[in-house]
Amino acid sequence: MSMDLPEPPPDLLVERVVRNALAEDLGDAGDITTDATIARDATAMVRIAARKPGRIAGLVAARMAFRLLDPDIRIAIVVPDGRDAEAGGTIAALDGRVRPILTGERVALNFLGHLSGIATLTAQYVAAVAGTKARITCTRKTTPGLRALEKYAVRCGGGVNHRFGLYDALLIKDNHVAAAGGIIPAIERARAHAGHMVRIEVEVDRLAQLEEALSVRADTIMLDNMSLADMREAVRITAGRARLEASGGVSLSTVRAIAETGVDLISVGALTHSAPNLDVALDY
Repeated sequence: MSMDLPEPPPDLLVERVVRNALAEDLGDAGDITTDATIARDATAMVRIAARKPGRIAGLVAARMAFRLLDPDIRIAIVVPDGRDAEAGGTIAALDGRVRPILTGERVALNFLGHLSGIATLTAQYVAAVAGTKARITCTRKTTPGLRALEKYAVRCGGGVNHRFGLYDALLIKDNHVAAAGGIIPAIERARAHAGHMVRIEVEVDRLAQLEEALSVRADTIMLDNMSLADMREAVRITAGRARLEASGGVSLSTVRAIAETGVDLISVGALTHSAPNLDVALDY
């Protein structure tokens, strides 16, 4: 695979999330099972393996879990984030004290399995639209506290990120339009309020609204739950004057037909809210 490896979130963000997960698991007393059964100085070499094939994401969090518990654990990455693992294949090898390895096992695997599941599902969507100009993008339908990591997993799967939050792009949804009194006043107010670096996207659900959005130069227009015929007509009407994003009713069985309408982006909430975990395990 020739895809460049994605840039992970800063360690500062990853450490905060992983530290909270470890604190949740350890509570006030620590890992009483491991402390009771394993000698303090016992060492071992173990591996993290994929039980099923898939796109790997989340090693940045898994590695952080072990290093927070013992910075002396040696970790060799075999299949990095953004690359594919085979069933039964080794993803990473660990060498060090047994206690922190066993204590961090579940937190590390939780992150790795969840994020690899997102990356794997994203890669399936990306493959389904290959040969079209459409790019697969995520949404804000993420697990609270895990957005930076889940959006990173989407990048590991070959997708692109939508806005990260309410702070980095203006997205005027249907309720904003209704409360503002229409597409045109909503966009005009948004442009007057926003700085020159902020892009404006607006959601429309019919072609008449598309014409209004184009008249006030929206940067991106989200075609919400439109039919394939209406999406094709929207592409014709827009003629490159704005990016078009298809949203709603997207599945692996429908995404190819949506891409073939000529839209630029296809947003899929399921990438982050419905991706099944990739089965990974630590073999002692």
